[in-house]
Amino acid sequence: MDNRKENEEMLNNLYKNAHIAMQSISDLLPETEDKMMKDELEAEFNGYKQAIDDISCFMEKNELTPKDIGPVKKMMLKASVKMNAAKNSDRSHVAEMMIKGTVMGLTDIYRDLGENEGVTDPDVKVLAQDLATLEECYEQRLKTFL
Repeated sequence: MDNRKENEEMLNNLYKNAHIAMQSISDLLPETEDKMMKDELEAEFNGYKQAIDDISCFMEKNELTPKDIGPVKKMMLKASVKMNAAKNSDRSHVAEMMIKGTVMGLTDIYRDLGENEGVTDPDVKVLAQDLATLEECYEQRLKTFL
């Protein structure tokens, strides 16, 4: 894997992206009463879990260790999600919250791909594109709940 530093940073960003999504979903699920929305959130959780597994496996094969989001960021994220859901936990609000997070994740992925164009390992690029495709799919599905 050439350009090891850039690729490691990109892999860690992908890992954190999916992990933040899973954490947000974990925090949001108990606040969500709508059955269809719960089902969507659980499906997305499983998709992000698979993405993390794929990224982690690739990193392990390349003797890299994923860097998790820090405990302070986790706590702030949890507080934000809980507070936002406490204000309004109806289906459209939950969908809006998730869409905003998904778009932020997509922006990060595409920014990383653009900034590292030409130095990104092809396998890392595939992992990034797979996560982007997953998030784009989730964004479209979530729009149906608005």
